[in-house]
Amino acid sequence: MRLRRRRCSHFLLMLFSFGAMALLRAVFSCLLLSPAVFALVQELDDTFKDSRMDDVWLVDFYAPWCGYCKKLEPIWQDVGAELTRSGSPVRVGKMDATAYSGMASEFGVRGYPTIKLLKGEMAYNYKGPRTKDDIIEFANRVAGPAVRSLPSRQMFEHVLKRHNVLFLYVGGESPLKEKYIEVASELIVYTYFFFASEDVLPESVTLHELPSVVVFKDGSYFTYDEYEDGSLSSWVNRERFQSYLPIDGFTLYELGETGKLVAIAVTDGKDSTEHSSRLKGLIQRVATEHRDLFSRDFQFGHMDGNDYINSLIMGEVSVPSIIILNTSNEQYFLPAEPVEDLQQLLLFFSSVLDGSAPAYGGDGIFQRIKRVAYDARSTIMSVFRSSPVLGCFLFGLPLGVISLMCYGICTAESDDAADDAELMKRDGFTDEEEEEGEEEEQRRLTPRIEDTGEEDEDGEKSPSDKKVD
Repeated sequence: MRLRRRRCSHFLLMLFSFGAMALLRAVFSCLLLSPAVFALVQELDDTFKDSRMDDVWLVDFYAPWCGYCKKLEPIWQDVGAELTRSGSPVRVGKMDATAYSGMASEFGVRGYPTIKLLKGEMAYNYKGPRTKDDIIEFANRVAGPAVRSLPSRQMFEHVLKRHNVLFLYVGGESPLKEKYIEVASELIVYTYFFFASEDVLPESVTLHELPSVVVFKDGSYFTYDEYEDGSLSSWVNRERFQSYLPIDGFTLYELGETGKLVAIAVTDGKDSTEHSSRLKGLIQRVATEHRDLFSRDFQFGHMDGNDYINSLIMGEVSVPSIIILNTSNEQYFLPAEPVEDLQQLLLFFSSVLDGSAPAYGGDGIFQRIKRVAYDARSTIMSVFRSSPVLGCFLFGLPLGVISLMCYGICTAESDDAADDAELMKRDGFTDEEEEEGEEEEQRRLTPRIEDTGEEDEDGEKSPSDKKVD
């Protein structure tokens, strides 16, 4: 009996211990993950304008009714938790841009959500993918110094392995270094900037003069030349991507800011064919082997699937194929015939540069009207594909109301005529009665002709007339 009681007591003690541990674990997890407790993401108001200069802020300007903003909300909480846990100096906040529209306008907010990193007097826009890792990488890059030092060769090699594109200033103090720092402060949102002494570089890197600005990418390096490349800012903006890379919607948007034409091999990622592989290989060869001819004007890459391209040009692009996009004016170029070899592809690129290739699309008034109609049709089709019942309700109800209004307008005149006829009938005036009344009045006004005093045809008087005589 005692043993049974002891076992029961031991069992109850263990159960209580496990329950207490679970409760403590749950409370600790809530305290660790709850933004409200640790203020991982701070809700900002109009007092933020006066206090923001004291820290570096990563701010999400949102609208409560915006679907994209609601989708970003859990990601934004994860960003705040990760930056706080890693000890980053960046503070994370969010602001209702509809409630504080004045402040949102001062920061240049034009759409929702808008992500900005505020660092002193500078406000940097984030335009990359809305994922936790990409946003955190952007925040850490921009929050740090515009130009980072590489004190050793080991550090240089480590950084070179981490980044696909690396800008480096080599040399001492000079006007070029001042310009380099200025450009880095402007374009830090896109890439990293470093400086080092000449002895940090490996023996394979040879610089003809110092100071120099060098970009390392594509397994090689290229030196900035002021006379051939123009301004340093323009050169960095053109060179901040690999010569050939996979392209999606976000990447294409950023490539458009370089001012280059974008040459894309449109392929099927799910079913790669020999033709697709050959086109990708041909564009890669142009990007690497003919860099001197085309790197200044073209950015090369490939895109899986043609859905995005089709919506962009409002047409149909076959897969696989090659298309060249001019994102500045929405024009595009297609080869006159399928590309089969490198020489044919080089001729196509040259014809685009010299203006002999026909350009399609554009941003004219006809294309804008076509864009409105295309977007409207695409929206309607997507709604009906996702939810036919909702589509019938959203579009059928307004069409029904409009139809009833049109019917009412078209039948209003006949209804008025019927009402007038009914009113006249009620007053005793119909069309037939009115005509009969007019005829009766005409007969009444016409004088009667009496047949007295008429003579016979033979000229004799009637007996009555004779008696009178």
